Amino acid sequence: MRKKIVAGNWKMNMELAEGLNFAKEIDAYFREKSPAAGVILCTPFIHLAGTAEILKGGKVACGAQNCSSEPSGAYTGEVSPAMIKSTGAQFVIIGHSERRTYFHEDNKTLHRKTWLAIGTGLEVIFCCGEVLQEREAGTHLDVVKTQLEEGLFSLPEETFRKVVIAYEPVWAIGTGLTATPDQAQEMHKYIRGLVETRYGKKCADDVTILYGGSCKPSNAREIFSKPDVDGGLIGGASLKKEDFTAIVESI
Repeated sequence: MRKKIVAGNWKMNMELAEGLNFAKEIDAYFREKSPAAGVILCTPFIHLAGTAEILKGGKVACGAQNCSSEPSGAYTGEVSPAMIKSTGAQFVIIGHSERRTYFHEDNKTLHRKTWLAIGTGLEVIFCCGEVLQEREAGTHLDVVKTQLEEGLFSLPEETFRKVVIAYEPVWAIGTGLTATPDQAQEMHKYIRGLVETRYGKKCADDVTILYGGSCKPSNAREIFSKPDVDGGLIGGASLKKEDFTAIVESI
């Protein structure tokens, strides 16, 4: 049976003390609850070690938002998967649409990052999704298929099972536009079908596929009710305790 997950992506927000205080609030809230979903906080690098220490022994996991495609060496400003793992973090986001768009990360680079991260012992949240022009042109399914085939599908099944997929309709992130629950379900079902074709029905049934397109308390329950939507990768709403906890409790 596949896992339900809600992962908060803080992006480039909150200075050190603010972020650690917020992590303490989220940790304390869920220590008193029994959430139906796994909860992950994906923080900026400066918060990782402190957040991992705060969350230790609780019900919330810690993750990074990116990692290097190289294991070590003269790569100024980069942070390797091994460094992330050493902080106590368990997850890393790879291929977020902002990394693809602003930093021109291609499928080959993301594939290398994924291999390296899993080999280091991290679990990967691998993002895929189309921009508005691709959606309007009717090529959105082909775009996502290519991202998965080139970024993930050369992994052996045992390695692939360490991956959570997150579908991001890029056109619905911070734009005021929102994918309908039926649009989300259509893509999630399509992605699960691609996994079945590559790895078989058991693996497809087990893979967790998150929705990452401006999910908020007002629409989370309806989106999460769809049969192939297993939770969310939450951006802006993960920065407010009331919003993030409400989304987690929508599952």
